[in-house]
Amino acid sequence: MKTFCGRANPTTGALDWVEESEEYDFHQEIARSCYADMLHDGDRNEKYNQGIRAAVARLKARGERVVVLDIGTGTGLLSMMAVTAGADFCYAVEVFKPMAEAAQSIVKKNGFSDKIKIINKHSTDVTVGPDGDMQEKANLLITELFDTELIGEGALPSYEHAHQNLVQEGCEAVPHRATVYAQLVESELLWSWAQLQPVEAEGAQLVPPPAIGRCAGAHSVCDIQLSQVSPASFTPLSPLCTMFSVDFSKPVSSAFQSRSATFVAQSAGRAQVVLSWWDLDMDPSGTIVCSMAPSWTYPQPETAPWRDHWMQSVYFLPVEIQVAQGDELSLTVCHDDYSLWFCLQSHSQQEVQSASPPPRPCCTCQAHLVWTRPRFGELNDRRRTESYVGALRSVLSEDSVGVSVSDGSLLPVFAHMLGAKKVFSLENSRMSKEVIEQVLETNSLRGGVELLEIRPEQLTCQDLGGERISVLMGEPFFSSSLLPWHSLFFWYCRSALAGLLQPNATILPCSASLHMVAVEFQDLWRIRAPCGTCEGFDVTPMDEMIQRSLDFRESREAEPHPLWEYPCRALTQSAAVMTFDFTQCVPQQPISSQGSLPFIRSGRCHGVALWMEIHLTDDITVSAGLTQPISEQGDCVWTRHRKQGVYFFSSPWESSGDGRTAVSYRFTFEPGLGDVNMDFSVTSQ
Repeated sequence: MKTFCGRANPTTGALDWVEESEEYDFHQEIARSCYADMLHDGDRNEKYNQGIRAAVARLKARGERVVVLDIGTGTGLLSMMAVTAGADFCYAVEVFKPMAEAAQSIVKKNGFSDKIKIINKHSTDVTVGPDGDMQEKANLLITELFDTELIGEGALPSYEHAHQNLVQEGCEAVPHRATVYAQLVESELLWSWAQLQPVEAEGAQLVPPPAIGRCAGAHSVCDIQLSQVSPASFTPLSPLCTMFSVDFSKPVSSAFQSRSATFVAQSAGRAQVVLSWWDLDMDPSGTIVCSMAPSWTYPQPETAPWRDHWMQSVYFLPVEIQVAQGDELSLTVCHDDYSLWFCLQSHSQQEVQSASPPPRPCCTCQAHLVWTRPRFGELNDRRRTESYVGALRSVLSEDSVGVSVSDGSLLPVFAHMLGAKKVFSLENSRMSKEVIEQVLETNSLRGGVELLEIRPEQLTCQDLGGERISVLMGEPFFSSSLLPWHSLFFWYCRSALAGLLQPNATILPCSASLHMVAVEFQDLWRIRAPCGTCEGFDVTPMDEMIQRSLDFRESREAEPHPLWEYPCRALTQSAAVMTFDFTQCVPQQPISSQGSLPFIRSGRCHGVALWMEIHLTDDITVSAGLTQPISEQGDCVWTRHRKQGVYFFSSPWESSGDGRTAVSYRFTFEPGLGDVNMDFSVTSQ
């Protein structure tokens, strides 16, 4: 069955009516899931296997028949491990229908259909009894319900229900226990993702609104590959604290709870950020441990397992607190059924206030709802700000009439500070408009910038007070952008405003270029690599399902990834493969380019990295990709502020690095669709 769905086009800004089958969302969820990453996580699989074998052995030693409940079975891998270890029967629960069907195929292919029953339900809907989904209660509970925050996928309510309804009292559980750790740190880098910092421009300081500084910020966890945050970028103020543990073999509560860890501050500094991760003990003795700790906690960092389905968490304190070395402090973690939050108090304050735990943080300033954490980092990037201020200074004069087209941007504020006659800013939402109004009010600039909550095609000369635009500016940044070329929305806005431009109007940025480099990923390739077998089990039905999903619409498109979190080596030179001239309107006809890049380094080429470079003026460029030249060894340093595009090849290409083979490319920009179509092949030079 086909339906038409309206989708806002992030490049053109138009509402596109797209014909989609009813299976579209299923295919896209599968294609973008982390199933392949989990199956490639050898450490996770090995620890689960060891824990399951040990639990089955304990039950057998007690003379018990082993009945397994596997909640969130996914591919059925853990159930197959349990049967192989000697379990008598497994009930494998999977709520996502396509995944349950894949599990059924995998279980059948491996010959376990008589001992594993796939139940396509949420575990809280599963029943026990003669006419139920399960004939009897289980005495071994196996789960993989965890996310980076441990409980964010509803693990606690699921465990709570299972213990009340689906498993025997005193059951075994794999994992047996989870322990959450946290460390208090000072970090200018990480704190820049949470709070707007003062900005210097033309000898004046733009200060953030007090409401933003007092705001507890967005409640959602910041999950990242903490292994890629160098220990040199933060100062530990506390030891690593054990915050709380959950024993999964006993009844679990999803009710609100808070726990505190007291410690003596080991350094003086500004308490700003809490780094957190968790471990799974697969057995009661804690001898089989699956740890989420970042690599820099390991004696040999290169031995740390890599995974993307579970990362580490960064939490921001509501306000920074100055602490002195030797202070007695108390770090409190609270959790409801789905999320965690932290607060810091002196030990004496904690004793007084223990009866009233800290409330769940909530953004009250709106800035944390308008600006993402990478966007905060971008606004706080001094070097980037200097580039924009320098470019504006070179094009503005005292009679300039400027119009800014970006979402929640400080660019129009800088334009006013630089002496433009009039500055207008087109805001895409009431909320972003109100945030910029706060900035203007705080800095006594309220009359200097007029904020218009209006689309570019609706703007008239009357809205501009009868003036015409002499400087059209943009970062460009748009909250709807995912892929690098979505920032070309600025080009479409510029075209919509063409009738309001003065004859010799300046367009800033004047152009943008799409860049590419062929790369070998250290680990990211795993998320798209077929598994074939996993721990000795044939999981090709899962590979086939993922491939069918990738072959669906959007299959051969690039994906957005923050590459600073995912190390890679360049196997070719980087190159600009397409340029977009903003001084002209968007053309009616497609733009195409083609060429080739020789392999100059040996390695396995997993795909192509893509990014935009924004040319503010002829001599000032801001990169949304590489921030440094590629090293001689091919190491790449990526901006932390924007995601790059990654086009994965269906299978890796081997490169000898002798320049005899090359990546041939062809790009076509379709103006009517706002899409960049691309095709790659390996050719001989």
